[in-house]
Amino acid sequence: MNFEQLGITAAEPVSGGCIHRCYRATLFGRAVFLKVNDARLADAFAAEADGLAALRAAGCTAPEPLSHGAAGASSFLLMEFLELKSRGDFAALGKMLTALHRRQGERFGWARDNYIGSTPQANGAYESWTQFWRERRLGPQVALAKRNGYDIDAGNVAELLDGHAPAPSLLHGDLWSGNAGFLAGGAPVLFDPAVYYGDREADLAMTELFGGFPPEFYSAYGPLPAGYEVRKHLYNLYHLLNHLNLFGGGYLGQVKATLRFLADAL
Repeated sequence: MNFEQLGITAAEPVSGGCIHRCYRATLFGRAVFLKVNDARLADAFAAEADGLAALRAAGCTAPEPLSHGAAGASSFLLMEFLELKSRGDFAALGKMLTALHRRQGERFGWARDNYIGSTPQANGAYESWTQFWRERRLGPQVALAKRNGYDIDAGNVAELLDGHAPAPSLLHGDLWSGNAGFLAGGAPVLFDPAVYYGDREADLAMTELFGGFPPEFYSAYGPLPAGYEVRKHLYNLYHLLNHLNLFGGGYLGQVKATLRFLADAL
């Protein structure tokens, strides 16, 4: 990509995900964070900018999206650069998430479709949370896994949501430990969202995947309704299926073990 087209005078590669190429760059003398990928992923960057704006509007600390678009054969997202650490005030992070989840919508979904990783995530609205989870989350991932050659049968596990009627809370949507960080003073920051209105438990469930968060985070967030200890596996099945579809068969064992657990819980 020709960085000068964007007004960038310097760019240094940095870590920032497994999908995009990431840089700490200088734009008109200001440090910025730049993500770059093929032009076909321009909408993914537009969706990410939309999600960051939604988090910020809800009172969360998140990088400010500056611009996004396509330049030649590449697409890009420019955002505020924040110097982050992996450890900080996890209790404050729990309280930030509580405040985010207090922002509620009229229905489950979001105003636009977005992406979970590079996988399209449909957000057409539903009144029913069970129907939304079945039609907009679990069903598409299972269908994609079958197209990718995996023998996956989710059966009727979505019935575990029958009788569960959560409020449509604003979710980060992809909240694992790699998508949260801390400023030098310990204040929490959220990034890489896949926002929508859904069951707040879905965000909490994902925090328990891939290493989890420390106890002070969960203590600060507060208690969850009865049944969460089962439902969290249904919510995390979505993310395990997505990792299977994105990264291959190394996740197949976890997917099948989760399906067995859920089938036994019915």
